[in-house]
Amino acid sequence: MASLNVGNLGEYLREQRNAAQLSLRQLADAAGVSNPYLSQIERGLRKPSAEVLQQVAKALRISAETLYVRAGILDEREREELETRAVILADPSINERQKNVLLQIYDSFRRENGFVPETDETDTADTADTADEADETPGADATPGADDALKADATKDDNPHS
Repeated sequence: MASLNVGNLGEYLREQRNAAQLSLRQLADAAGVSNPYLSQIERGLRKPSAEVLQQVAKALRISAETLYVRAGILDEREREELETRAVILADPSINERQKNVLLQIYDSFRRENGFVPETDETDTADTADTADEADETPGADATPGADDALKADATKDDNPHS
């Protein structure tokens, strides 16, 4: 884990609080932390936990990942990856299976480009399951008609007279 840069975090929190037109006391109440504790964070005297940062981010209506980056808990690439995943998962126009397929494609492109995911959620069994599901999705097959060709071959093998 990277060392915390709480001075930078504190300045950023103060800027965000001022932009939201909240007093220190109002933000502390909204985040569920004490007023003195929040003041110490803003002045760079305290290192808040990820949980406290999440509460503050929610109260400020900003990304918790942004605060994690500012605090040195998360690096910028990880934040971008998490935000991309969050956007895919939040899209109401696609179903859960489609979201999983998109995330696996995203992971494969990242691996191809030299970015190995921190937590490899795509083990062999998951990949095989998703590949089967992708075949059922219209237009998901990279080679149109490949399933029909395979079925025709299987039928040909089953029928010795063809």
